[in-house]
Amino acid sequence: MKKIVLLFAAAVMTMSASAQIAIEDSKTFDNMYVGINGGMSTKTTGHKWMPDANPNVGIRIGKWFTPVLGIALDGTAYLSNKAWAPKSTGTFVRYSNVGLIGTVNLTNWLGGYPGSPRCFELIALYGFGWGHGYGVGKSYLEGNDQVTSKAGLDFAINLGKNKAWQFYIEPSINYAIAGTLNLSGDDQVQYNIHRSAVQLNAGLIYKFKTSNGTHNFKTYDVGALMSEINALQAELAQKPKEVVKEVVKEVVKEVPAPAPAATVKEVRVENLVFVTFAQGKSELTADAKKALDKLNKGSHVQIVGTASPEGNAELNQKLSQARANSVAEYVKTKGVIVDEAIGKGVQGNTSNRMAIVYVK
Repeated sequence: MKKIVLLFAAAVMTMSASAQIAIEDSKTFDNMYVGINGGMSTKTTGHKWMPDANPNVGIRIGKWFTPVLGIALDGTAYLSNKAWAPKSTGTFVRYSNVGLIGTVNLTNWLGGYPGSPRCFELIALYGFGWGHGYGVGKSYLEGNDQVTSKAGLDFAINLGKNKAWQFYIEPSINYAIAGTLNLSGDDQVQYNIHRSAVQLNAGLIYKFKTSNGTHNFKTYDVGALMSEINALQAELAQKPKEVVKEVVKEVVKEVPAPAPAATVKEVRVENLVFVTFAQGKSELTADAKKALDKLNKGSHVQIVGTASPEGNAELNQKLSQARANSVAEYVKTKGVIVDEAIGKGVQGNTSNRMAIVYVK
């Protein structure tokens, strides 16, 4: 039976035929993370590096859209202003910066994603933010607001059995590209080395568990899977009686025989049409409609919708029924007669996002 389910999984592969490794679809809140960091920063020019170092602490919340590209909200509080002003501002937090940064995993970009994170990764980041200075009375930083920009590199190490944790060292340079804090005497927007600070931070990130059951992206080896599927299809063609009977028992409700069993039409592989869906969706794709367009007008069909194991049983039952209904509504517009359209929910641990159409 596992081989039959593997055959069904072929329909899940919507990637290009040339791809050998494909990334599994993820949901909106998959591959998100949260972390804390801290370190020291100091003005890039015109100062004493160690005596003028400013401690800082921060938090980062982010999401990876692919194993290569992501985005993060970065907030940092600076606890000293020694490099920027001769006197204390009189506040615990002297300056804060909140920015939106883009992240690029250079290791996965250049070396490909192997199916789980490597122990060591190099991640580039760049973005823009808003900085604000605090103070008492007429302190130097009081009321100063700037548009900021940050560029840096994360030297990251993935930790734990499931690689849910990541430790990183991050050198970066931070610019005040516009605003009231203008040490050069020029109000134009610019990347000026005299209006920048270098920073070295260390941080720890926790990656939340995703809908695929891990804390990271999962992949399919499309080439190997398609080879095995082709072999299974050949096996099914050679042994329709033994194998297809199991297929029908698993996903197609037996049709009441209008005549003695000996005269009932034998169900074969060619009588089945597989339609796949995106994760959590019941809308038909262009490929799904193309497959259904091959059904002959006036033919009778029976439709069974299924769902993948993610989510609770009630949601999966509703989703599988919605998929069956979508197929039924579409084929009816083509003159196909739908005898039954039912949702089966999850069919075992390897059930997939699809609907099976049995052509009688």
